Amino acid sequence: MSSLSVIIPAYNEERSLQKFLPETIAYCKQKGFKLIVVNDGSKDGTKKVLESFSSESTLAALHNKVNTGYGGAIKKGVKAADTDFVVTIDADGQHTLDDIEKLFKHAQETDADMVVGNRGHSSGVYRSMGKWLIRKIAGILMPLTIHDINSGMKLYNTNLAKKYLAICPDTMAYSDIILLAFVFKRNLVKEIPITIKPRTEGTSTINTLTALDTIKEIMNIVVLFNPIRIFFPAGVMIILLSILWDVHIFLRGGGVSVGTLLGVLTGVIFFIFGLLAHQLGAFRRESLE
Repeated sequence: MSSLSVIIPAYNEERSLQKFLPETIAYCKQKGFKLIVVNDGSKDGTKKVLESFSSESTLAALHNKVNTGYGGAIKKGVKAADTDFVVTIDADGQHTLDDIEKLFKHAQETDADMVVGNRGHSSGVYRSMGKWLIRKIAGILMPLTIHDINSGMKLYNTNLAKKYLAICPDTMAYSDIILLAFVFKRNLVKEIPITIKPRTEGTSTINTLTALDTIKEIMNIVVLFNPIRIFFPAGVMIILLSILWDVHIFLRGGGVSVGTLLGVLTGVIFFIFGLLAHQLGAFRRESLE
């Protein structure tokens, strides 16, 4: 069991950590896990809480001077890990600790490179819509059997993760991109249900701006993994619709309309964007080798 590190990114989670950290340390001691908590430039007393547990050999507390983002904090924890596997959980205490061992055992039994904790149905309009939309787009780009792709609880092979960190963003989109990188490289990814508890302290960072972040995340996923699957069909559809629109005008002797020419030009631009995005994505995907 000592070949697993538990990574917790924490930003302004002073109150949650005061309740959650002691039982997490005790759990990791009991199971022989290592614990890495990354204080991501918190402005509250998160650093003081972590320093109060400095005598615990199980705990490694890392501190960022400034906030780097959810993904940036996890990446720092992964780079510091020296175990075969790492598992990420949130600092708000919503994840059930027993699920850590559940994911780890499933990885050992199935020889999986990643095991995703499926939270079931998401609460909130933004989370549900964003989760559904991102999964649909990702499913077009590659075969995808995982449902909860942005789950904060994932266990994965440390060496593979370190290779894929180069293409992962520092934002909340990290959760999606790291999973899609594993899927894209044909690593074995499994998914099992986990239990989520209600947040008792602190506030969630999910808000209206999350919708905009979701749009940017979708664009990033498309450009990175398989842009031709999106841009080429869209270009063909726009050109065909433009031609069909002009048929009745042409038959009446009106020639080719300006709208049709604009539509055809737009379709060609989509083709060009697809080729450019494919080349840009290829440069980034080389870091996965």
